[in-house]
Amino acid sequence: MKEAQDRQKSYAGVRRTDLQFQVGDKVFLKVSPSKGITRFGVKGKLKPRFIGPYEILEEIGLVAYRVALPPSLGNVHNVFHVSQLRKYVFDPKHVIHYEEVALNSDLNYEERPQMILDRKVQNLRNKTIASVKVLWKNHKNEEAT
Repeated sequence: MKEAQDRQKSYAGVRRTDLQFQVGDKVFLKVSPSKGITRFGVKGKLKPRFIGPYEILEEIGLVAYRVALPPSLGNVHNVFHVSQLRKYVFDPKHVIHYEEVALNSDLNYEERPQMILDRKVQNLRNKTIASVKVLWKNHKNEEAT
């Protein structure tokens, strides 16, 4: 069993690189959406978003960083694991459009449906299934579900 685990680890770890940031680097912060309405008691998934860029103030240990957050995120702790960060590569032509997202203290924000884009009814032998395509608030048309 140990040999199989080591072999799988060697295959998976070949392309993996550890993220390292320096003090003063700019990073994006990952936030997770949570849908406001549940469907049949099951919560659906939406793609996580990255907000920022924010500056790294200090390195805490090997995998944690203190980030300079704006006052609007005062209720969020400012130390993040490296898995919650994504490097921002500066480009002078890059224009960042800030969208205010109301975050909870656990870095979640509530998604609400904005409009219905499409309706479709599928007829089976004994029943009909109605489906709708929903555009969510804070998401683009390509991300409609």
